[in-house]
Amino acid sequence: MKSLVPPGVYAPQEDTELLVGALSEEPVPPGADVLDVGTGSGALAVAAARRGARVTAVDVSRRAVCAARLNALRAGVPVRVRRGNLFAPVRGRSFDLILANPPYVPAPHGLPRGAARAWDAGGDGRLVLDRICREAPALLRPGGALLLVQSALSDPELTLGHLRAAGMKAAVTRRRRIAFGPVLRDREHWLRERGLLPPTENREELVVVRAELPV
Repeated sequence: MKSLVPPGVYAPQEDTELLVGALSEEPVPPGADVLDVGTGSGALAVAAARRGARVTAVDVSRRAVCAARLNALRAGVPVRVRRGNLFAPVRGRSFDLILANPPYVPAPHGLPRGAARAWDAGGDGRLVLDRICREAPALLRPGGALLLVQSALSDPELTLGHLRAAGMKAAVTRRRRIAFGPVLRDREHWLRERGLLPPTENREELVVVRAELPV
C-alpha cells in the first residue's frame, strides 16, 4: 500500500527503500521495541510494525505526525507517533532497534525551514547526523542496533568514527548510487565549489550505516 504524503512531508524515496531493505535483513523478534526517528510519512515505522515490533515514531513536523498516524491506521498496524525534536519525546526509554533517515544534504544557507527540514542539514550535511551519533547509543539496549541512511556527501566515515568512539561496532552495510534529484541539481555548482562533490561525479551515493551496541 502506497503511503499518503501530504504537502510538506518527505515522501518515501530511494533512501527510504534502501533502509527498508536493510530493515528486512535485521533480526526483529515480535515485541521488540523499535524507534523510527524522523519518521516522515511513517513508511519505516509501518514496515517495522508489520514485523510484529512495538514501534514508536517521532517527527518534529505536525504534518508528518498526522501522516504517520494515518498511514499506520491504513496499514492496520499499531504505531505510537509522537511529535518532538529528535529523541526528546523518548527520553528515559530504551530500544532494541533505532531507524533513522535524517536530513543529510549539505545546504548553503542557515537553519532549514518548512519542508526543507526533511533534507537540509547545514553546510556539511551533519547537523542532525552528529546528534544521532551522540545521542542514539544511550537509547539502545545491549545488543541493540542503529540503522541509519545518509549520503556520501555528508561523510559516512565520520559517522562510523563517532559511533565507534561511542563503543559501537559500526559498518556500512548497503550502498546505492542514484541520479541527482531536484535539490542536488539546484546546488550542484555550490557542492563542487565546496569540494563536497568531485568535478566528474554525476551521481549521488547513498549508504546504510549499521551500528550495534555490544552485549
